[in-house]
Amino acid sequence: MGRRLTEFLTPSSSGKFRLILVAALAAVSLLLAAALLHPESPFFSLPLRLALSSRRPRIYDPTCDSRAVHRRTPSPQPSPYLLAKLRDYESLHRRCGPLSESIDPTDCKFVVYSPSQGLGNRILGLSSTFLYALLTNRVLLVDFGPDMEDLFCEPFPNSTWYLPETFPFLFQLQTHRFRASYSYGNLLKRKEEEQNKGGKIDQDGDSSSSPALLQIFLQDKYNEYDKLFFKDENQGFVERVPWLVLIHDGYFIPCLFQMQSFRSELEKLFPDQETVFHHLVKYLFSPSNQAWGQITGFYEAYLAKAEERIGFQIRVFEPKQTPFTAVMKQITSCTQKHRLILPQSDESKSILVASLSRKYYEEIDWMYGTRRRQSTGIAVYQASHEGKQHSGDNSHNMKAWMDIYLLSTSDVLVTSSMSTFGYVAAGIAGVKPWIVMIPDPYHPRGANESACERAINLEPCFHFPPWFAYPDPPGTGGPVGRCEDVSWGLKLVGGHKTRR
Repeated sequence: MGRRLTEFLTPSSSGKFRLILVAALAAVSLLLAAALLHPESPFFSLPLRLALSSRRPRIYDPTCDSRAVHRRTPSPQPSPYLLAKLRDYESLHRRCGPLSESIDPTDCKFVVYSPSQGLGNRILGLSSTFLYALLTNRVLLVDFGPDMEDLFCEPFPNSTWYLPETFPFLFQLQTHRFRASYSYGNLLKRKEEEQNKGGKIDQDGDSSSSPALLQIFLQDKYNEYDKLFFKDENQGFVERVPWLVLIHDGYFIPCLFQMQSFRSELEKLFPDQETVFHHLVKYLFSPSNQAWGQITGFYEAYLAKAEERIGFQIRVFEPKQTPFTAVMKQITSCTQKHRLILPQSDESKSILVASLSRKYYEEIDWMYGTRRRQSTGIAVYQASHEGKQHSGDNSHNMKAWMDIYLLSTSDVLVTSSMSTFGYVAAGIAGVKPWIVMIPDPYHPRGANESACERAINLEPCFHFPPWFAYPDPPGTGGPVGRCEDVSWGLKLVGGHKTRR
């Protein structure tokens, strides 16, 4: 009873030894982890390679029903060179992808796509990332969360494009901390600060000095250092990095066409530069059987029997500041001026309205459907109306994918300015859309601008290109020009001279 408190707190000699041993092991573990997971460590790629040994239940399903469907409107045909390149890529993916039995680290490089915005943005970003993988002989892996489950079939035969769940940093790829440590832009900034060489990396340096992983941050708020990824002189360094994590949700392919290191190969892959996105989106994105069941169910019930299908994709980014009447005025001015809907026609017509709001469906139905159904063969439908965009919601993304694909069955397509959703629908459809200029309180348009404009091709707009990617002088007939709907954006124009 008289023992001092310190006796209870003082361990025996064997206990002291155990504590010292545990502390030593913990210290060694931390040092080992730091060595393995530091991007400039030569051991960094080891845990990344080990992660690829993970097995996931998903694997290419040859019964993907949507692949067997042939559209009634002929699609542009891919070049033989592109087809051969895709077969070569599929072989690379089987050899180096997550289901490979053995991976040669000297032969396999990877680019991981990690999305964050809506479905339209993700499809554009993933298409761009795949083309970059194709150009640089990298294996594409996708960091999809539960909100993207069961939307698409696996695109690559006998393999998977899903990033293994054992991948280090799986839940950190888009955090500020990860960007601070691993982003290419920050690396360039540090090099500039340390070496005062204008942000350029010594391209002739020893490859052993290259990190094993880099994050390429290309979101709309990327900085001047991040944008240097699109400089030819920096691709030599990036090429030596085994693992890239690309954070982007837009269509940066116009910038690839502006890079001399890729231009020649791109022109062989895509002799017709107005259908680049069409070929990519058709190859990569086939609806899963679950999605296909919902798509075909609605299509057969409401759209299949119509002799003409007209799709309206209406996206208002600032609904509280953009009057409903102003949007409808633009839509009706467009359809009337260009005679997109002719009620007196003998053809039966189905109009599909894709919008988060039900109000636009109700107004268009009143204008063309309910009021005139007895005298015309026009019927108006809406598959879903979610009210607002729901990030991270699988059910919402499934409905969005259903809307996109149903829109792509249209013979006439009317889309909204700046909407990636509309870009994707037009790309899948192979139909040049009429783009309605939705009023934007932050970017007001001139009083004399038309309500809508016909897209010159199927190519989406890259909304936030770096300043050095703009053609000089503008509108000179090169592969890249200004967008119809975003004055500061760039798109592939296939030799067309743009207005700006």
